[in-house]
Amino acid sequence: MKLINFKWQQLILSLGCVLLIIACQSLYPTTNPDAKPLKVATDPTFIPFEIQTASGNLEGFDIDLMNAIGLVAGFAVQFESLPFDGTISTLQAKRVDAAISGITITAERLKTIAFSRPYFKAGLAMSTTGYAYAVKEDNKNIKDFKSLKGKKIAVQIGSTGADFAKTIPNAKISTFNSGPEFFQDLLNGNVDAVVSDAFATLYAIKNGKLKGIRVVADLLTQEYYGIATPKDSPHLDAINKGIATLLSNGTYKQIYQKWFDAEPPQLPF
Repeated sequence: MKLINFKWQQLILSLGCVLLIIACQSLYPTTNPDAKPLKVATDPTFIPFEIQTASGNLEGFDIDLMNAIGLVAGFAVQFESLPFDGTISTLQAKRVDAAISGITITAERLKTIAFSRPYFKAGLAMSTTGYAYAVKEDNKNIKDFKSLKGKKIAVQIGSTGADFAKTIPNAKISTFNSGPEFFQDLLNGNVDAVVSDAFATLYAIKNGKLKGIRVVADLLTQEYYGIATPKDSPHLDAINKGIATLLSNGTYKQIYQKWFDAEPPQLPF
């Protein structure tokens, strides 16, 4: 009797494992050994979209999303770390097949490169040390966009935040290669405010990485991120179909909730 029960337990356990594998494969298909390599540039300093761990591995919202797209679209994604301000020229030279790094879709960028359908709704925020600029928590002087006139503003090179800062009257703009650098300059009191991506700033504050910094007022802009490719890329259609699949099968929602603990907003096609 004990032997029979043991065999049934083994059978039930085996069936359970098979069903679990099938369920996982339906959401995250097994990588095709014949999948075509897709070289994807990313700047691993844009937390929580791109993060390089102490062991050198890449993780983050964009990394998870691109890997999931590769699985459903039949690509073997190969990431290549690259400074953000060199992304556009690298794509133009076709040294990589695509780039994902919180890259805002703009009319100016569309003149030289192509974009996938939007995969993330974002916006610029202003931070200070005093929602959408960052400042020091004890800074009571910067309350809105008008307060930035003539102030020292930090931005990331090549970002839409850098473009936006140029519209601030008499602003003294400092440029940096990465977010951690300009936030540290803000904490040190070398600049009055930072103009950067709202989600990245709020995530860093929430997780205790930016103690002493707060976000001021509302979003300065509404933007959409896209996966960038060279013009006439043969991979763009497959990337777009991959995004559509992830949106429809629930994978996109799972990745979004993993990193932002919220329901994802509706995205335009």
